[in-house]
Amino acid sequence: MMSIPQPAFFMFKCQQSAPPGMPKPSCITEQNPESKELMQHLSMTLMQKGIIGNVQPIQTGCLGRCLQGPVMMVEPGHVMYVQLTKEKITRIIEEHIIGGNVVEEYVIPEQMWGEAIDPATQAK
Repeated sequence: MMSIPQPAFFMFKCQQSAPPGMPKPSCITEQNPESKELMQHLSMTLMQKGIIGNVQPIQTGCLGRCLQGPVMMVEPGHVMYVQLTKEKITRIIEEHIIGGNVVEEYVIPEQMWGEAIDPATQAK
């Protein structure tokens, strides 16, 4: 019996939207109408390229980098892309997902995305 292959990539797109008047920034806002269309653009582009089965787009809540939004995390690699637009998503798919090269100019600045802290060092 043949197994079902796992996806090569997971693309976690933040879909967090703060209520009107909330001072906290979010990845989907009324001030940025395109932000509401990014998840659909991501899925449609993956379908058009014929890789929607190999690459899994996933809607998420807050990824904790609201000031840099809209944001998306690509796994494997733990790559956080920030200030997304449709054009940036298309380029990420073409160059990172298909081409194998991280699009460095869209990656979160290092000072906003330090090294992960091992939970074992903080567990009680």
